[in-house]
Amino acid sequence: MRKLLSAAAAAFSAYSAFIALSYAAITPATASAAEPAPLVKIGYWTSGVSLGYGSVLEAKDFLAKRGVRAEFVHFPDVNAPLRALASGSIDLAFGAPVAGVFGTAASGVPIRIFAATQPADVQFVVPKDSPIQSIRELKGKKVGMSPAGSSVAVIAGAVLAGNYQIKSSDFALVGGNESRLAQFLVQKQVDAAALRSVTVEQLGDELPVRKLGTFASEWKTLTQSDAVPYIGVGAARSDLVDNHPEVVARVIAALRDTLAWGNANRNEVVQILQKKANLPADDAKVYVSHWNDMNRVAFEPADIATLRRQHAVFVESGLVKGDLKEDLFARKPYEQAKAIK
Repeated sequence: MRKLLSAAAAAFSAYSAFIALSYAAITPATASAAEPAPLVKIGYWTSGVSLGYGSVLEAKDFLAKRGVRAEFVHFPDVNAPLRALASGSIDLAFGAPVAGVFGTAASGVPIRIFAATQPADVQFVVPKDSPIQSIRELKGKKVGMSPAGSSVAVIAGAVLAGNYQIKSSDFALVGGNESRLAQFLVQKQVDAAALRSVTVEQLGDELPVRKLGTFASEWKTLTQSDAVPYIGVGAARSDLVDNHPEVVARVIAALRDTLAWGNANRNEVVQILQKKANLPADDAKVYVSHWNDMNRVAFEPADIATLRRQHAVFVESGLVKGDLKEDLFARKPYEQAKAIK
């Protein structure tokens, strides 16, 4: 019996060592055929902010340069990466909807936030000839925005309720991606829309719109703070973050590389967006002009404080349920990434 137990213990020890090795962060200088770089399945929504940033991240192999072997998984639905994290189909999402992350974590799904990545650069707009003159007049109207459950929808709902006493039952949310929402405005299928600033600029003369307000200004009014809310965060499965933070740290370094390279090489980004994201040249140039407004890789105390405030507002508005768990914010990988040059 003792021999059998010893053999079992040895086998378990060997298995544990194998699992640890499979997750270890191996740099290109030390990797070999016997020690392959870790495979991290990264999912993102192929629309909105995520599409352009993800296209550059894939095209330039920043992850491989940081010693991470990545497999990208594309999703047509903004909330799909969260479902994939919950099921274990992916390991990490660099632009998960923050409201969805709060709700998913509160329901017991083992996920962690490791970075704030997408500020809410969003505007409430109406067609230029619309009789609507203020956000207050959206009560009883059809308002287009990202689908229910997305961060855009939740922030919009919180702002409408908190600043204008317009509850979710007082307006009709019409969900869709950015191009579909623009189409809805053209066809008069919605009275107003919450669109990203880059989309508003891309519309140009094809669909003249009038701005009623921005998420940033409305959030400041709602919270009496200067913080800009986030619509997207970096989220990963807890087992990866907790047991192997060095892997996530290298992913963060690659995300940081993507952000810096995109800002410094805007003409090349335009070419990538034309090829990978099928954007017309003019639309790609507009996207690049908003590169630093839409994308970020940050997780300082001020960013976490903003996310905490968002959670409190969402819960108070009844748009998100559940407590905020203290271990949801994982700063260790971010701190480790600071040491990666």
